[in-house]
Amino acid sequence: MAEPILIWGAGAIGGTIGAYWARAGIDVLMVDIVSDHAHACSTRGLEIEGLVDSFSQIIPTVTPDQLSGTFERIVLAVKAHHTQKALDNLLPHLSASGFVLSAQNGLNERLIAERAGPERTMSAFVNFGADWHAPGQILFGNRGAVVVGEIDGSVRTRTRQMHELLRIFEPDAVLTDDIWGYLWGKLGYGAMLFATALTHDSMSENFADAGRRPALAGLAREVVAVAVSEDVTPRGFNGYDPEAFAPGADEAAAGASLDALAEFNSKTAKTHSGIYRDLAVRKRTTEVDAQVALIAEIAAEKGIETPLLNRLVELIHDVEQGARPIGGETFKPLVDLCRII
Repeated sequence: MAEPILIWGAGAIGGTIGAYWARAGIDVLMVDIVSDHAHACSTRGLEIEGLVDSFSQIIPTVTPDQLSGTFERIVLAVKAHHTQKALDNLLPHLSASGFVLSAQNGLNERLIAERAGPERTMSAFVNFGADWHAPGQILFGNRGAVVVGEIDGSVRTRTRQMHELLRIFEPDAVLTDDIWGYLWGKLGYGAMLFATALTHDSMSENFADAGRRPALAGLAREVVAVAVSEDVTPRGFNGYDPEAFAPGADEAAAGASLDALAEFNSKTAKTHSGIYRDLAVRKRTTEVDAQVALIAEIAAEKGIETPLLNRLVELIHDVEQGARPIGGETFKPLVDLCRII
């Protein structure tokens, strides 16, 4: 294909993958709404720093208003709640035979398929640790699972091609016919990460905290129950074991998975989630509505109660609006709720 791969969103996910592809000689063009970041990536280069790797790579990067032409391959890597706006801007640049590969957290593939068409929608599950720190600067804290698949479960030539491209970034990247299983697995883990963002403690410290474990496990159990109602069997990765939070699983299994998550997250330069950075550092809204609230909405439609997920959404909103501070006292309502449900 003659035209470059277009990466829409040059932040932690898109920027890191784009830097690896560009360094390997893959023709890449990135789009980002932050003009200073786009300028830095295009001129002095995007600096990747951290325990995994350290290098600088110049990558052509433009703002949406500067983009022209159409592209066969567009990797969408914006925050979940920005998907609709991003699609408004990128769909005119998607060729009739092209596709959008979502490299996001959540179930954004549903919206992409609705807007672009199911045949033009592909998915990538990612769990590596990275943070956007400043224009032209990204922390790559740790490697993690990377999986690519079609939303209809098929495996096509284009799926294999994107898998090979993702292996440039993550050699252990997986090609799957069950991408929804991985996406729902990430939602269970993600719900717990939202809860850890209510405190200043690291992800690892939260997972290891005996007092917080009932709430963390309870959140995962609610997500798994909703996934099962959707006829999805969530997939595990990097210490997260959905079976440990399935109906009928014992407490020991949940404890073992939380131990594994504490261990996995103890070995990263990215000590806190991107959610925490949104709340504590960047002072902006999180993806809580597009991820956690969405699960609760699906549950409500099926008559499934999700009291912990609902309370988590309320607590994150309180922090976003300045009604509650980040700290252990803001996590406590989740623990208290566990005692009465």
